[in-house]
Amino acid sequence: MSTPYPFTAVVGQADLRLALLLNAVSPAVGGVLVRGEKGTAKSTAVRALSALLPQVDVVPGCRFSCAPGAPDPACPDGPHEPGPGSARPARMVELPVGASEDRLVGALDIERALAEGVKAFEPGLLADAHRGILYVDEVNLLHDHLIDLLLDAAAMGASYVEREGVSVRHAARFLLVGTMNPEEGELRPQLLDRFGLTVEVAASREPAQRVEVVRRRLAYEDDPAGFAGRWAGDEQEVRARVVAARALLPQVVLGDTALLQIAAACAGFEVDGMRADIVMARTATALAAWAGRTSVRKEDVRQAALLALPHRRRRNPFDAPGLDEDKLDEILDRFPDEEPDDEPDPGPGGPEDGGPEDDGPDGGGGGVPPQGGPEAPEAPRSPEAPGAQDDPAPSAPDAPEAPERQPAAQDGAAPEQAAVRAAEPFRTKVLSVPGLGEGASGRRSRARTAHGRTTGSQRPRGQLTKLHLAATVQAAAPHQRARGRAGRGLVIRKDDLRQATREGREGNLVLFVVDASGSMAARQRMSAVKGAVLSLLLDAYQRRDKVGLITFRGAAAELALPPTSSVDAAAARLEQLPTGGRTPLAAGLLKAHEVLRIERLRDPSRRPLLVVVTDGRATSAGSAGSASAAGSAGGRAAGSPRELAGRSARLLQAQGVASVVVDCESGPVRLGLAGVLAADLGGPAVTLDGLRADSLAGLVKNVRTAGTSPSHHTARRAA
Repeated sequence: MSTPYPFTAVVGQADLRLALLLNAVSPAVGGVLVRGEKGTAKSTAVRALSALLPQVDVVPGCRFSCAPGAPDPACPDGPHEPGPGSARPARMVELPVGASEDRLVGALDIERALAEGVKAFEPGLLADAHRGILYVDEVNLLHDHLIDLLLDAAAMGASYVEREGVSVRHAARFLLVGTMNPEEGELRPQLLDRFGLTVEVAASREPAQRVEVVRRRLAYEDDPAGFAGRWAGDEQEVRARVVAARALLPQVVLGDTALLQIAAACAGFEVDGMRADIVMARTATALAAWAGRTSVRKEDVRQAALLALPHRRRRNPFDAPGLDEDKLDEILDRFPDEEPDDEPDPGPGGPEDGGPEDDGPDGGGGGVPPQGGPEAPEAPRSPEAPGAQDDPAPSAPDAPEAPERQPAAQDGAAPEQAAVRAAEPFRTKVLSVPGLGEGASGRRSRARTAHGRTTGSQRPRGQLTKLHLAATVQAAAPHQRARGRAGRGLVIRKDDLRQATREGREGNLVLFVVDASGSMAARQRMSAVKGAVLSLLLDAYQRRDKVGLITFRGAAAELALPPTSSVDAAAARLEQLPTGGRTPLAAGLLKAHEVLRIERLRDPSRRPLLVVVTDGRATSAGSAGSASAAGSAGGRAAGSPRELAGRSARLLQAQGVASVVVDCESGPVRLGLAGVLAADLGGPAVTLDGLRADSLAGLVKNVRTAGTSPSHHTARRAA
């Protein structure tokens, strides 16, 4: 077994270390979600924490780590006879992103359960993590149903496995830690709320601290055992402090003043529900115990708010995390503490720095506060914030739009203009891909999934996970006499088992191709276009899609955001999008073709949905390479910009790409070019107004396949 990196050798990241230690003192806090960019010691700190936890006494031979003094009465390996236990270190169990439900909660042997009537149960990772740490790296990439199971077990302290009337329950109390990179996608707000504390981490921008990180890491890699030995004294000091804080925790008093401060903070920041109040109370109590005190002070409540509230006040994925500390201080000052007690302040190693002094054997650098985190100032307002529009006053309907005066471009095209703010987002119609897919679990298009309504049965491929009981009995019934059935039970063999096939919803790759040329440059129109794309991004977030963003203007198309699960990253790129120049529509479509080709190789099961946002004009052939590619697709190497765009669109149609065109044309005179483009793509065209869910016109329900060819798509419209 390799020597883990010492927890006390982690440089900086005071909030991260403090949050982990508070959960070690009081697992009832509810776990930690660590958010931050890659390479910020998230995984290193979590893996190092297990060495600081005290050893646990377990019943010998119990697969569920029952305590000898208080064994679980419902333990599947029980009942346990009284007797001495054996001590072992607390475990840290890692849950892989690709884990199955059976690997997480355990598996029942359905064949033995039906044939022999016995509960043959193989424990999962939840049983292994009991009385230890369960670590989920990249928790935002885990399937939603696995996260639900995980958080339910963490909240109830038990895991339940139910299969066809056979149930098993076992204790599952653990310290839950998840890490994630927000660039790869967000967690749903309901799941964010289930984590007790959240910490934002970022790499330091101080050269001295970065030098210390590199120095310590190289020293550890050269001699892991020797490096750990130099930090053994600090590790033992923190371990003893965790044990002492656990012993002191039941004696800590949470006074009425502290409760009023907690309630006022939660109400002042308008967090939903009561979980935040409970988590803050438990965190403040753990902070007092960690500081060696038996009463909760205002500074404990303040620190608890900084750890427990930022992720609960977000209303959508584009809201910036963080907390207004001035507002927090103003709220807490309304309820001053009672007369201070005679207990000493914690001093070095207390809640101010989250652990022991950082100036360890290798020298300074460890005590520098982390960059960012919950105490960082709030990020700028999201694009959809009230008052974010540059032009709040709408113009008359169908009035001609006049772009702002700008110096004329040398090539005669519309000049480049600065980026404009997006209009307020709205709820959009449901756009879905036709047919039945088999992609990642989501909420957009129909697909064969592990969860959903049962539509049939089939022979299992590999391990049986979802038994179709009726089909299994039907397969076994004709053979009962030949198998010598004598009693009431069926004689079941492995060949009789049938797997249930289920239909649910999948997430798709929604690739946006946005026209940013001069024809779209009128500020009010571009603001409305950005608002529509932002609305579609919000819809993609709710439906668990991957998104990508291509923009085209001037002479070329640009992949502004490669396909990702982070819709807030797409929103940030969209907000910074400038406009102006000619309209290389063919280049944008060909760039989409190339991106989809690469993504098809990376993730062949995820079906794409192409959303082209344009007025349909094409005034530039784009780069020579794009024109050549479009020409080869249509058999010619030249043509007008509109002809090249048409051939590029038909190339996408021939690949069976489901498409929809969002028609941005406005004004009294309309050319209808977006409709022509939609026909070439084989998909529907919908106006900006028709995209709204509350609109009666242009209701786009599906992008459907017409006839037998997968390359033709039509729109089903409902009034």
